[in-house]
Amino acid sequence: MSPDRRAVLAGGLALVLLRPAAAATLRPDREPTAEAIRRFTGGAPVNPGRVGLDMPPLVENGNTVPLSITVESPMSAADHVRRIGVFNEKNPQPHVVTLHLGPRAGRAAVATRIRLADSQRITAIAEMSDGSYWSASADAIVTLAACVEG
Repeated sequence: MSPDRRAVLAGGLALVLLRPAAAATLRPDREPTAEAIRRFTGGAPVNPGRVGLDMPPLVENGNTVPLSITVESPMSAADHVRRIGVFNEKNPQPHVVTLHLGPRAGRAAVATRIRLADSQRITAIAEMSDGSYWSASADAIVTLAACVEG
């Protein structure tokens, strides 16, 4: 006995209705920004200062947001920046990038572009060679969002 047209259509409709719910349960929850920062620092305290974060306060297009970071450091063998982590509040992934530096970098300054899903706060954290962590934050208002998962 072959299935009739109504049974096939009803079965297809059931698959369409069930699929988004099943996909939502398989999608992992977004890691909170505070947890991503804790993993980056290993739970060490983060001090404000020594880090400069420059980005436009009003962003027309979230697909390409200019970002530059500077850290007050002599970049000598005894005192230098090991790495810089960039974090956000509303993108699908809170840990945007980790930049590795060393004394041979000459100066602690980097420039790049990132994507922003919405208006949010961006935080840059620098790990120094003595194990201390320093940070700066900046807010950006995004008029055309990027990184939207659908």
